[in-house]
Amino acid sequence: MPYTTTLRSERFVFPDLRTLLARASERKSGDELAGLAAGSERERVAAKLALADVTLRQILAEPVVDPDTDDVSRLILQTQDQSAFEPVARLTVGEFREHLLSDRTADAGLAALQWGVTPEMAAAVARLMSNKDLVLAAARFRNVSRCRNTLGERGTLGIRLQPNHPTDDPAGILLAALEGLLYGCGDAVIGVNPATESVEKVADVLSSLQKLIGLLNIPTQACCLAHVTTQLAALERGAPVDLLFQSIAGTQAANRSFGVTLDLLRTGREQVLAHHATRDVPWVGQQVMYFETGQGSALSAEAHHGVDQLTLEARAYGVARVFDPFLVNSVVGFIGPEYLFDERQIIRAGLEDHFMGKLLGLPMGCDVCYTNHAEADQNSADNLLMLLTAAGCNYFMGVPCSDDVMLNYQSTSFHDAVAMRSLFNLKPAPEFAAWLERQGIFEKGRLIPNDGSDWSRLTDGIQSLLT
Repeated sequence: MPYTTTLRSERFVFPDLRTLLARASERKSGDELAGLAAGSERERVAAKLALADVTLRQILAEPVVDPDTDDVSRLILQTQDQSAFEPVARLTVGEFREHLLSDRTADAGLAALQWGVTPEMAAAVARLMSNKDLVLAAARFRNVSRCRNTLGERGTLGIRLQPNHPTDDPAGILLAALEGLLYGCGDAVIGVNPATESVEKVADVLSSLQKLIGLLNIPTQACCLAHVTTQLAALERGAPVDLLFQSIAGTQAANRSFGVTLDLLRTGREQVLAHHATRDVPWVGQQVMYFETGQGSALSAEAHHGVDQLTLEARAYGVARVFDPFLVNSVVGFIGPEYLFDERQIIRAGLEDHFMGKLLGLPMGCDVCYTNHAEADQNSADNLLMLLTAAGCNYFMGVPCSDDVMLNYQSTSFHDAVAMRSLFNLKPAPEFAAWLERQGIFEKGRLIPNDGSDWSRLTDGIQSLLT
């Protein structure tokens, strides 16, 4: 159905919801590349005005990708909780924004509607929010997850320790991991992006990380971020798998470009759960999946079906939540300036992604990052880092010196983790925080200034693994 609005005597017509959503989006280079963006700021404002009057029920009735040809669309419709949706079904998108931001709306009530909201509804309301609104609304949600520790509780901030190495050398990985641990990083996961898609390499990385965790009795989880099939092949060879990783997207065709299907994800999750049952590990929960996403991935695979990248990102979260993940994060600036051109677009996308994921019930983190050819720098990354910390982001990346030597992009550092925890009075995951205190790394929730002389047990332990 067409959507119309008049702006100072100029009439704007948007032929369908897909077009309306695209035109109402904040400026993104990816949408412009795809020919979907508003042609002017006047058209963008007109689209936002029209979108504000669309009801959530109308959005549910008009899928942006045909469910007959797309399994993500079918999954979204099949898993929506109608009873949770009913209290807000008659609201317009504008009224829904007010509902999410109102002090009169109890936080418990917001949590109760999460499975009633579809990704397209989340994407619609995000368009009507300022950056401040996105921070304020997201901060109201605390989506807690559990595997070998507890992540996402109020007052905590987790860090994925990312000790990547350009040749997957176990010694280099372990040394970088030790440095991160000494800054209090690693409670979200010690996660390595392998340089080669090799079953043997992945198994070696997983085994090395588990030896480190076992030797030091660290209450955290490990992951090697290879393709899901490679990780499962390593599992079959006896490698220990805490979290099963996969990049996902918002359409069936985009997921196919990643070499995955919904059935493969279901099978992989079942295998890892069965594997966990055989291990003598003090699990505190059974959330075993780790997903990464990013605006522009479907467009880069030519699998976007004429849908804007913000809406497609929300649909990726619709996939993720079905698999009850321990971790989800947007790698917000990684794909490049073709999709998010500069720091303004990257910051906006990061806030949108985090808000939408939280609204849809996900334990959201963010890789606050940019590529070296984007119009961004470390100051702009700092800005997004602080905004997302204020918004209650579950976790960030901890990369040595914030410069990933394997992936060749800029992210956030161990020092950034210390700064955010100090600035916002946040602590690591509770089990991990207690371990840091026992090791003499933290005292009363804060990193202890130390020249390293008191950490001989940790460094000696690493040395024993290296030899």
